[in-house]
Amino acid sequence: MKSLIYTVSAAAVFATPVVSFAQSNAPITRAQVRTELIELEQAGYWPSGGEDPNYPQDLQAALARVAAKHAATLAPALE
Repeated sequence: MKSLIYTVSAAAVFATPVVSFAQSNAPITRAQVRTELIELEQAGYWPSGGEDPNYPQDLQAALARVAAKHAATLAPALE
C-alpha cells in the first residue's frame, strides 16, 4: 500500500510542471496584464477591494462579462 502511495505521489510531482506549462507558450507582457485588469475593472470587478467574501464569484462574473463582450465583438466579423 505504501509503494502505491509513493508511486502516485511521485507521478503527481513529475506531472505538475507539465500541467503548469501547458497553459501558454508565449510569455505575457506587462501591457497585457494592465489591459486585462482594465477590462475587469470596466466589467465591475475591483481587485483592490480588500477582504471580499464574494471574491471568486465576483471575479468569475466579471470574466464572464469580458468574455461575452469579446464574443460580441468577434461575432459580426465571423458573419
